[in-house]
Amino acid sequence: MDDRELLQRIRRGEEQAFDVLFRQYYAALVGFTESLLRSRAVAEEIVQDVMLEVWRRRETLEIDLTWRSYLFRAARNRALNDLRHARVAQNAEPYVRGPESVEASSPAELDARELDREFRRVLASLPDPVRDVFQMSRRDGLTYNEIASALGVSVKTVEARMARALKELREQLADWLPSR
Repeated sequence: MDDRELLQRIRRGEEQAFDVLFRQYYAALVGFTESLLRSRAVAEEIVQDVMLEVWRRRETLEIDLTWRSYLFRAARNRALNDLRHARVAQNAEPYVRGPESVEASSPAELDARELDREFRRVLASLPDPVRDVFQMSRRDGLTYNEIASALGVSVKTVEARMARALKELREQLADWLPSR
């Protein structure tokens, strides 16, 4: 059965057609998603969510190319969202716990806290426009175009300010960075 016919049957609510789709792509999608996330359990959960969403939206679903491209793109997007969410949670952890509850139990943890303090000191010493661009890019995840639009400056100005911020951070934190 081709992709168009499969889509039509799924739209009509034929569970057997959905079962065909699920069995045909599930293993490959899990393998692909696991390669992005490095976690089999999370990959399986994401693929199941993608398939569940296909079933929920079956009546209005638009598949432009093929089931394969649609499903792999959906799994990839969800995996990237999961990675972004994990990174945000990891970066927010010290703020959630609060500095007073962070007790270093190893030299590595002490070094990490010192590096964080030094990074914050250097960041605070940057001129406001340079610091703003750096934070909008790294903390807020905005693109250079979005930053330029928000600040009312050109993309070249954003690039120059970012370059200055990175140069200053590299120079000021040279003792903390691995030697090349």
